[in-house]
Parts: sequence; structure tokens; C-alpha cells
Amino acid sequence: MSETHESEPAILTEDRERVRYITLNRPERRNALTMAQLGQLFDALAEADAAADVGAIVVQGSGEAFCSGIDLDPDEIDLDYDSRSFEQELALVEPFRRFEDMLRLRTPVIASVHGYCLAVGTDIAFHADMTVCAEDAQFGYPIVRSMASPSTHMWTYLAGPQWAKRLLLTGDMIDGTTAARAGFVLEAVPADDLAEHTHALARRVATVPNDISAANKAICNKVLELMGYTAAQEAAREHNVIAHQSPAAQEFGHIIRTEGFKAARAWQAEQFG
Repeated sequence: MSETHESEPAILTEDRERVRYITLNRPERRNALTMAQLGQLFDALAEADAAADVGAIVVQGSGEAFCSGIDLDPDEIDLDYDSRSFEQELALVEPFRRFEDMLRLRTPVIASVHGYCLAVGTDIAFHADMTVCAEDAQFGYPIVRSMASPSTHMWTYLAGPQWAKRLLLTGDMIDGTTAARAGFVLEAVPADDLAEHTHALARRVATVPNDISAANKAICNKVLELMGYTAAQEAAREHNVIAHQSPAAQEFGHIIRTEGFKAARAWQAEQFG
């Protein structure tokens, strides 16, 4: 996909054969999203869900990545963790509650992942109903090494506790083939086949009448609720805040504020060895 400039919309939409494509459009930032742009994504999902002529939704990324996380530019997000109370920090992660709304959309959502799928990118991909990825895609939550715990939690639901811990206790990344084997995604395909493969799947889903799709999706979600989904997401937000209170997270945020993200990454790499 072609490069764009910051003046262009961060979220693009296009309809094709009853499939609404929602594209994250910040390729110059590897589709890292500000909190406001994450809200725009949720709005676009809700708009697609309300459209009677949309039978499936595909979320994808432009450029070389699906989504590399939340934009950690200090001008975009307040990283001064040690200046806020637990309750104030919890209020700041309240927008992540909208991932629960994403899961509960009536219209099936497919994530089409290539390149980096990191941090909030995993939140997006793992809250889709199905995720198809390129074999060489990269999944991970590297900021668990020094900054945060995920603010949503589908990890254990999708892949079980051992794979969830393998990634969240190391911050390591795994490729798409491994993610499919672990159960984080539905399937991995060659990168050159991803777009065609995703559309074929979305088109199959969109062929089913909307009300029948909604009923069949709802029963799957009700089973997730019986497994404690809502309580798990509440706990995830709380543990995200708890992690922010650690000295390492406060130091990481301080370095970003004073020296920039690259310096913070270098500090993290040095600490991690």
C-alpha cells in the first residue's frame, strides 16, 4: 500500500462485496495510533456494524505493519505515571473498555495482519472474531518488559496460559506461523496471498444473512461471558495500572518524556540484556 502523510485520515473505509474494509492509515508510524485515533477506529467499527449492506468487517493496516501499538509521543499521551493516583490512572485506561464493544458487534470482524502487530495492535487483532495473518507477521507486547501489562486480555482465552505467559513474561515476539500454531490467530498464509485470502473468507462470512450471523456470533460470545470475559477485561485494566506504578515503568516514562522514545527503547534493551 502507498505511503500517506499525517494530513490524511488515520482511519480509511471502503466497501467491497458486502465487506467493509477499515484501514489503519499511519504507515509513517507503522500505524501506531493515538488514543483519539483508537477512538476513531471504534467509531468506524460501530458505523460499519450499523450498515445494513455490510455483512463482514475487515480491519487491516497500510504500509509495512498492521499496528505497532499506541503512539507514545509525549505530546499525545501523558506518561507521567508517578504523578497520578490509582483511580486517576484507571480513568485513563477507561477508553480500552471499548474493546468489549468491538467484541460484541453484531457484524463479524476479521483482522488481516501483516508486519508488526504489537501492544494495542494485539488488542485489535485478538478482539476480532477471526484473525488471518501473514506467515512472517510479528506478534508481541514488548512493553511488558518495563512499562505495562496489557489493558485487555484475550491471550489466555485464545492460546491457553502457557503461551500467554510465554509472551507476557518475556516481551518476545513470535511470527505468524507460530501464532497460528499457538491459537492466537486462525491461520497464517504467505504474505503475498494475505489480501486475497482475507477477502475470500470475509466474502464467505458476508454471504450469510446478517441476522443469522449475529445469532451465531452471539452464542460464541455468551460462552466467553460464561468463562468470565468481562471480569477478565476489568482485571486487565487494573493490572495495567498496577504495572504503571512500578519503578521501571516510571523510569521508562521519564526517559520518553525527557529524551524520546528511541532513548527509552535503548534503555529497555540494555536492561533486558
